[in-house]
Amino acid sequence: MGFNYQGFGLFIGLLAWTLPVKALEVTINPENPQLGDTVSVIMETNSEEEKPKVSWGEQTYPVFSIGENQYRTLIPTTPLDNSGRIPLTIEGETTTRNLAVWLRDRNFPTQHIRLAGGGVSATEVELERIAEFKEIVSPEKHWNGAFMRPSSGSVSTVFGVRRYYNGRFAENYYHRGVDYAAPTGSPIIAPADGEVVLVGRENEGFRVHGNTIGVDHGQGILSIFLHLHEINVNDGDFVTAGQQIGTVGTTGTSTGPHLHWGLYVNGKSVDPVPWRSGEIQ
Repeated sequence: MGFNYQGFGLFIGLLAWTLPVKALEVTINPENPQLGDTVSVIMETNSEEEKPKVSWGEQTYPVFSIGENQYRTLIPTTPLDNSGRIPLTIEGETTTRNLAVWLRDRNFPTQHIRLAGGGVSATEVELERIAEFKEIVSPEKHWNGAFMRPSSGSVSTVFGVRRYYNGRFAENYYHRGVDYAAPTGSPIIAPADGEVVLVGRENEGFRVHGNTIGVDHGQGILSIFLHLHEINVNDGDFVTAGQQIGTVGTTGTSTGPHLHWGLYVNGKSVDPVPWRSGEIQ
């Protein structure tokens, strides 16, 4: 009884056709992240897969297409997070990857602050508008490559500084940005392309933040600039990297002229340094 090579070949052909051309492939950058880093998760699927779903711990994050069958999500980490093993689940239409990322601990500087009285409280106006700003996740990616330094001033306070107030550790506080000390009137530039989605002024109720600009760089990436002297843009303007948007000031709750630049990823303040070094594209 002869072997049916033709039938066997047909079987192999059908088997190859039914198997996925490419499994769900995942690249994580940085490979060894630490608290404050933005974790970039890039996924490559076969042509039949729909956009994957991504969960980091118990929270899901938006996923965006970055090419044919390629997707990315950007996951923020902060000084308030727990270090250690973080479960990362990537769920495709036909494939699920259960991974783990080791998030390294990091020592942040501490400051001891003594306050006389209750200090200055933010107004409801600025709290509401800042909260709305942080929720923005627009679909289009505006930035391209490394972010620029928004001020030529010297860094006076780094990201992530923790504080003691009158001897008591502030559990939920960390410095949510980088401060640049510079003379009043010094230029502030946009670190990357984006749309101006927030303009707030001290005389409109921004009592703590002072004159403020918020820029949407797209896909959940936001910059906020505080304590400005002058604002040179309007709500709805599209700005390009290097364009002057305002000047350094000391409006709001400020001890001297400086720029506070905060970078937010999906609603959480992250360390801007990796973004300036071009580690995230």
